[in-house]
Amino acid sequence: MCGRFVRQTPARAMAPLFDLERIDAELEPSYNVAPSQDVLAVVDDGVRRLRAFRWGLVPFWAEEPAIGSRMINARAETAAEKPSFRQAFRQRRCLVVADGFYEWRKDPQGKTPVYIHLRSGQPFGLAGLYERWHSPEGELLETCTILTTAPNHLLRPIHNRMPVILPREHHGLWLDPSVQDPQALQPLLRPYDADAMAAYDVSRYVNSPRNDGPRCIEPSQS
Repeated sequence: MCGRFVRQTPARAMAPLFDLERIDAELEPSYNVAPSQDVLAVVDDGVRRLRAFRWGLVPFWAEEPAIGSRMINARAETAAEKPSFRQAFRQRRCLVVADGFYEWRKDPQGKTPVYIHLRSGQPFGLAGLYERWHSPEGELLETCTILTTAPNHLLRPIHNRMPVILPREHHGLWLDPSVQDPQALQPLLRPYDADAMAAYDVSRYVNSPRNDGPRCIEPSQS
């Protein structure tokens, strides 16, 4: 799964990397983004824009928003068929922007947090889906989920899943609202090139979502 990630690049610096036409939301940098928090994501509704969503998808048909805590990830292999995700897969796709993410490796001494990022140091887009939910009182809640896939050879010793990182040349197709055939999109949802990625152990300081700041991504001294 993907349960924590880093967002440190300013929104304005993301603009050329994601071909943004508008920035509709900006958030403070976070080195420990956790579920239920707001994230930044790129959407294309005729305009390529950066928007904010709460992490944890709440299907439009849900009776209450608490279900979102169980919907932070969706399996890329089955999202197009699952009732919770299939409509969003066809009509509401996004790129959740990140600079890196964490996974926890099972070691004899316990779980070790590992920070994974691109060797280039650039931010990247995680394949995501977003949804709109209306409360009985008319409140609008916009939420998202991150798609995961099988791990590449870098991630395999760390975890059995990894988030889907979409290279820039695939952004247009993924975000295109006119493309609604899952068969046209499924080939995009594969493990990212491991040779373009790097990973290193970090301290257990990151284990608590209350902890934030650059210390989260400092290499472990142990």
